[in-house]
Amino acid sequence: MKRLIASLFILQIAFSSIAETKPVNASETRPFNLSLTPDVSIYGRNMTIEGMTLSIWGENQQTSFALGLVNGSAGRSAGFSLGILNYAENYKGLQLGLVNYTKQDSFGWQGGLLLGFLVSAVNYTGGTMKGVYTGVVNYAGNLKGLELGLVNYADDADAGFQIGLINIMHKNKHWFSNLPGELAPGMILVNWRFHETENK
Repeated sequence: MKRLIASLFILQIAFSSIAETKPVNASETRPFNLSLTPDVSIYGRNMTIEGMTLSIWGENQQTSFALGLVNGSAGRSAGFSLGILNYAENYKGLQLGLVNYTKQDSFGWQGGLLLGFLVSAVNYTGGTMKGVYTGVVNYAGNLKGLELGLVNYADDADAGFQIGLINIMHKNKHWFSNLPGELAPGMILVNWRFHETENK
């Protein structure tokens, strides 16, 4: 238990130091938040947390380590979120949870601790995902990284690679005719796309 706490503390310091997200007004930041819900917390949703958040359900813009059942991140947030459900508008860093949801863009790693593996049940990014997904089901609006799971779907991909049972890249329009830049619209085991131009 001591090693786990020490490891989490070291990860929190590491992610806090690499985060580039800063609020406009530094007087609106706090180093710690404790939250039962977003409206029943030490600091409300309008405060930016730079440090640590412990919550049942929390929702702040943050550059912090967030530990809770449901971790919500508003605006452009960064850090390390560990919970059952992690959701964000834009997120940069590490999200470990059963479900990881990012409305717009994410940069980093989304995964979880499902059945002893570093995978989540679902990873979703509506905008651009730059980094790594490890999950049972992965969805990216625009993939610029790696999806590793049973079912992987990317609506668009500039430079993406998928490994899984079912791999779908909607932007790939042709089957095997644009090698090596892209493989296929759908494929078992692996699929990829490594160029930004639209196929004719």
